[in-house]
Amino acid sequence: MTAKPIREDMSQFVQPVRPTKVSSQVAEQIIRLIKDGIFKVGERLPSEKELAELMGVSRASVREALAALEAVGIVEARVGRGNFVRRSPIGEEEAEPLVVLESEAGCLEIIEARGAFDPVVASLAARYATADDVAKMRGIYEAMLSFARANQFERYFSLDKEFHCALAEATHNRLIVAVMKLLVETMDQKLYREFTHNFYMRTPRELERVAEIHGKVLEAIAAGDVRTAARRMKSHWDRMRKVYEA
Repeated sequence: MTAKPIREDMSQFVQPVRPTKVSSQVAEQIIRLIKDGIFKVGERLPSEKELAELMGVSRASVREALAALEAVGIVEARVGRGNFVRRSPIGEEEAEPLVVLESEAGCLEIIEARGAFDPVVASLAARYATADDVAKMRGIYEAMLSFARANQFERYFSLDKEFHCALAEATHNRLIVAVMKLLVETMDQKLYREFTHNFYMRTPRELERVAEIHGKVLEAIAAGDVRTAARRMKSHWDRMRKVYEA
C-alpha cells in the first residue's frame, strides 16, 4: 500500500521552523524569571556580566536582549545603577520583545554594515564636497553638539541622521545617497535606538564625545583629506563595536 503524501494535508497546519537568535532566548528567560517572581518589579537585575555567565552567552547577546526589553517597557536602564524590572509582562505582552528581536536587524548587523559603508562615503565626500555641502554639514554638526552638551538625546539623534544623509549627498552620487537613506532608516529601529541610548551614549559626556567624533570627520572633509576622513569615520564605528562586544 502506497503511503499517503502528507505535504498537502499538513501544510495548512504547520509553519517552517526558523532559527531563534540567542538574544531572543535570553529575553525569553528574563521574562520567565520576572513572571515567576525571581526578579520582582522595582528590583535591579543581575549585571550584564552575571547574566551572560549564568546563561552561557556573550554580553553582547545580553545587551541586545535588554535593549528589546527596554524598548517595550519591561526593563528600565538607569545610568550608573543598572537595569531594573519596570513591569511584569501579561499575556501577549510576553512576545513583544521577542518580536522586536526577530523582526529587526541586529545591532551588530547595523554596526557592521555602517562600518563598511560610512568610511567610504566619508572619503568620497572629502573628495567631492562643495563649499555649500560643507556649510550644510557644519550647520547640522553645530546643532548636534549643542544638543549633546544639553544631554538632549532625541534631538541629537534626529540630527545625527541628518548629518549622515548630508554626508552622502556631498558625494554627489545618487546610488550612495539612496543606500545611505536605507541604512539611516535602521537607526529608528527600537533595538538599535535603545542600544545606542543606553550603552553607546548613556551619559552626557559620552553623547558629547560621539558628537565631537562627527566634528573631526567634518574637519577632514572640509580639508579635502580623503584618508583622514575615512580613518576617523572608521574609528567611530570601531568604537561602537567595542562597546557592543565589551
